[in-house]
Amino acid sequence: MKILLANLTKMVDDSGGLAKVTSAFANEMKRRGHEVALVYSDIQRGNFYYPLDNGIPALDIRHYKGEEIPYPWYLKIKRELYRVFSKQKARTVNTAFAETYLLRNLQDVLNTIQPDIIVSFQPAASKMLLCDLKTAVPVITMSHGDPEDYFHTYPKAEIPALELSAVCQVLLPSFAQHILTHLPNAKTIVIGNAIPQYEEQADLAADKMQHKILFLARLSKNHKRPHLLIEAFAKIADEFPNWIVELWGAEDGKAYYKELQILIKKYGLENRVLLKGATKNVSSVLKAGDVFAFPSAYEGFGLSLGEAMSMGLPAVGYKSCSAVNELIEDGKNGFLCEDGIDDFAAKLAKLMADAPLRIALGAYARQSMQQYAPQRIWDSWEELMRKLAKGAS
Repeated sequence: MKILLANLTKMVDDSGGLAKVTSAFANEMKRRGHEVALVYSDIQRGNFYYPLDNGIPALDIRHYKGEEIPYPWYLKIKRELYRVFSKQKARTVNTAFAETYLLRNLQDVLNTIQPDIIVSFQPAASKMLLCDLKTAVPVITMSHGDPEDYFHTYPKAEIPALELSAVCQVLLPSFAQHILTHLPNAKTIVIGNAIPQYEEQADLAADKMQHKILFLARLSKNHKRPHLLIEAFAKIADEFPNWIVELWGAEDGKAYYKELQILIKKYGLENRVLLKGATKNVSSVLKAGDVFAFPSAYEGFGLSLGEAMSMGLPAVGYKSCSAVNELIEDGKNGFLCEDGIDDFAAKLAKLMADAPLRIALGAYARQSMQQYAPQRIWDSWEELMRKLAKGAS
């Protein structure tokens, strides 16, 4: 089977979850014997943070066959002006750029690869494939977040591509209904993200001189919100002198990184709240932890949360956060908190004070992630693609 992955966004040196899923998907399907190619659209050239296996073509339609396509300055200005009033309106400028400058190269990729099936990583890519180029190749539109956002913040021109898709994949059962409420004729399927099933496990019963609360995600202010963890820990740090916090993740802007440093200093926690940077050795980081804190405002799935739970760490997150409120079962594999600092601090303290509770919740966290074992997830994807490709032939 010839599989084309269409992730028309950045891949170069990107350590985010979307880039991670893209490379994992490509590498796994190649290992299963399929011909796999990736088409993407990046402002820069360079290596991927999560590398592709040898033999997987990666075609950048902004740097294509010796041609470099810059984003015009007048569109940048227009986009920023729109952004002040409407995120949805600002995204229409990106749509206009793609229609004007990138369609020809995307069509050439289709002609070159001649895929049996296309997996599109965003509605914008599906729009280009199905609405603009009108490809007859079956397109699966992936969802990496709550698809309810499609109908409020995504350009309206992208929405028809969802119904034209052979199927729309979502990560959690509740997300399927969010599509069907708006588009009753759309076809949906639930396939979660693949979560590693670690042979090793965090040893929560070990007698330690120092215990760790871990945060592992991009240091973004409005999305992952690590500042809320710092604020929460500051409220309880004096009660638990043998606990520290490690924040693992790439910077998402120097200004916010500086804010985090100032906040740590404000509470006198320089030796107890540590900014550790990005890591590729996720399992080693998680294995050394005792509690996983995940104060996100919203999530599509929460890869690092799933990985931490698979390592046997009890987790703390917000009840109002999409996806997190489905992965964390309150009181069973972690705790869900009310919005704000106080309840987050209280739930952390409850785990920090009670080793048997940590052990019990951690064990169930590990068990609850078995439904996302890679073999199950990739089997589901492969079965879906074979079925659709066969139906189109």
